[in-house]
Amino acid sequence: MTANFTGALPKALLLSDQVYAMVRGMILDGTLRPGTRVVESEIARQLGVSQAPVREAIKRLAFEGLVSTEPRRGSYVAQISEAEAQDARSVRALLEESAAREAVEHFDASAREALEKSVDGMRVAARENDLASFRAHDMAFHRAVIELSRNTYLPRLWAVMESSLLSLRVVGDPGFEGSWTEMAETHQRLVEALASGNRGQAAAAFHRHASGGEGS
Repeated sequence: MTANFTGALPKALLLSDQVYAMVRGMILDGTLRPGTRVVESEIARQLGVSQAPVREAIKRLAFEGLVSTEPRRGSYVAQISEAEAQDARSVRALLEESAAREAVEHFDASAREALEKSVDGMRVAARENDLASFRAHDMAFHRAVIELSRNTYLPRLWAVMESSLLSLRVVGDPGFEGSWTEMAETHQRLVEALASGNRGQAAAAFHRHASGGEGS
């Protein structure tokens, strides 16, 4: 593993939680590429901790599907399967279509402000070529729409899928070759779809966006 894990770990957090957050972040922002080996002893040595919290962190990442562990071979950042990614897009499209249809009923000035704050964050990230920041604002935008639906089950389903959507590059694909600035503007158009008050129009817009493989 070539990644360099440095910095002190906050004592207020369990070591396994801190290691988990660090490795997870590096997987999601693309620092650790699919297929990269995740070596317990190397991470433990660089962080100055025992292997026990590292092992626990890797188990959590494996449960989320971000890491795959093979007997006698070790642990690796999960490889991206296009079939899996397409399956995730299909499920995501259904969730967002349903959420948008209901979110229209609860869209108000406060909701617009929150969503446009995420869009502005994407615009800044696009100008600064900060993909990690773009992905964070992108995910925050879609999570907010899911929550705006006021459906008690959709946020739970979204929470289960969120890590997979990022790791499979279904949201904020680092390999996206189009304009990140234009991608930010597509989100502004989604805001306007919600503001239209037309449930069918909003649902269709979010379904197209989620299933279109636009990198976001």
